[in-house]
Amino acid sequence: MAAFVTRFAPSPTGLLHLGHAHSALFAAHQAENGGRFLLRIEDIDPVRCRPGFIAAIEEDLAWLGLAWPQPLRRQSRHLDDYAAALARLEELGLLYPCFCTRADIAREIEQAGHAPHGPDGPLYPGLCRDLPPHEAAARRAAGQPCALRLNLRRALALTGPLRWRDLDQGWQTADPSPFGDVVLARKDVPASYHLAVTVDDALQGVTLVTRGQDLFAASHLHRLLQALLALPVPTWRHHRLLVDETGKRYAKRNQSLTLRALRDAGKTPSEVRAMAGF
Repeated sequence: MAAFVTRFAPSPTGLLHLGHAHSALFAAHQAENGGRFLLRIEDIDPVRCRPGFIAAIEEDLAWLGLAWPQPLRRQSRHLDDYAAALARLEELGLLYPCFCTRADIAREIEQAGHAPHGPDGPLYPGLCRDLPPHEAAARRAAGQPCALRLNLRRALALTGPLRWRDLDQGWQTADPSPFGDVVLARKDVPASYHLAVTVDDALQGVTLVTRGQDLFAASHLHRLLQALLALPVPTWRHHRLLVDETGKRYAKRNQSLTLRALRDAGKTPSEVRAMAGF
């Protein structure tokens, strides 16, 4: 097996649970045989993220037997990197400001009678896509809050067909269309998950992106962003999702199965690794 650089990138919004353990151990396992495993903290959302959980994440992972190089990359300390990526996309004429509220979007969808759904919810109906440039510029200059959306049609016209490779499912033809004109910078957060994770993986030299099967569709979009930003193209591997006895995915709200709770209940690292599939 090739030597891969992998990463585990949790958000500090709660304590890690068994699903997180599986994801972290999966990524670390892929980096064996001369590779490198990284830990990254995705704390770009100041409302949901809590600094206190960062220490808990490191403590839990170290207890499981994982190690990683320091210093950690924390998204909140690298906002300039995401701003530079957004500026590049704006130079290419691929972004447009969206002043819509959620109520505006919901009302437009209701009036239309239907809306296609994508991985992130109903597709944006394009209310701000064709705003005259002078009007959009004036509204931004006046300080009106806006998100920045990718003009997907223009982006696809620029890149042409793209492919990416999943180690288990082989070569894929990139199809980001289910995301529509996706938000790349929110009104309250300087970069979306999709933009930040793509930039981070490139800057950190990640060569194998490991993530849950639920994010398979996102890999299509991230391949497009890599092409638009002239970033290196990694390989991907999507792991199965751990579920509880009822078939539901583990969630941070299930406090009984956090790594902290399992440790306090007397479980050993080996036992928890086995519970997580390793």
